[in-house]
Amino acid sequence: MTGSDIPSSFRLAYVPGVTPTKWVRVWQERLPHTPLELVQATAADATGLLVDGAADAGLVRLPVDRSVLSAIPLYTETTVVVIPKDHVATAAEEVSLDELSDEIVLHPLDDVLGWETLPGRPAFERPATTADAVELVAAGVGVLLVPQSLARLHHRKDLTYRPVREAPESRVALSWPEAETTPDLVEEFIGIVRGRTVNSTRGRVAADRQRPTEKAKDKAKDKRAGGSGGARQKPAAGGRSGKRTAGRSGQGGKHTGGPGSKRGKPRGR
Repeated sequence: MTGSDIPSSFRLAYVPGVTPTKWVRVWQERLPHTPLELVQATAADATGLLVDGAADAGLVRLPVDRSVLSAIPLYTETTVVVIPKDHVATAAEEVSLDELSDEIVLHPLDDVLGWETLPGRPAFERPATTADAVELVAAGVGVLLVPQSLARLHHRKDLTYRPVREAPESRVALSWPEAETTPDLVEEFIGIVRGRTVNSTRGRVAADRQRPTEKAKDKAKDKRAGGSGGARQKPAAGGRSGKRTAGRSGQGGKHTGGPGSKRGKPRGR
């Protein structure tokens, strides 16, 4: 991939409760010249952003439509019940669904747990959002079951939460539009969330970014090697004649007046 082929930015959608901070940090270290834009989206709207091209990939809650989106499950969240701090359930480390049978259990319209049968007693009206439901819990109207990350997101000093056994759970996944070939920047982000190193064969974009630096290092290395031992040097004075004389002497060649020569002065007549 050439520099001109690399998009100017990468758009990542994420839903409430998901914290992409650690992956964004790795992205900034590996691809400092390719900005990552975070796009906030509700759980219901996130997949639409991906399908419409408003985001390149997204951290979403499953399920998604696998006919139009690819997805890699990342982790499963614990389901908790949000309750007032003076609620009797605070005495236990966790509660069961049966223990909520006498409670009014709020069911917001943006619920992400996908209940088949909601435990407890239903409220007269469904709250529009999880944030609205949390306000009703604080007012003593009922209790709320949500993924733990949403309980933390909507934390209040007068509320707490406890894990719930046998409750449905929410799974978070990395998703992107289905295509025959996965875009390079999406592939790069997949590698980051999966823990691949920068030298991985699939880390193509980061590798391309680093190649000029590596080539420069190799070139400098070759230059240093050529300067110290690769350049031709003049032979020492007498070096060639000394080698030839020694070679001929060793091969039984004729001498031309050396110390061992048998020829002397010519005899006078």
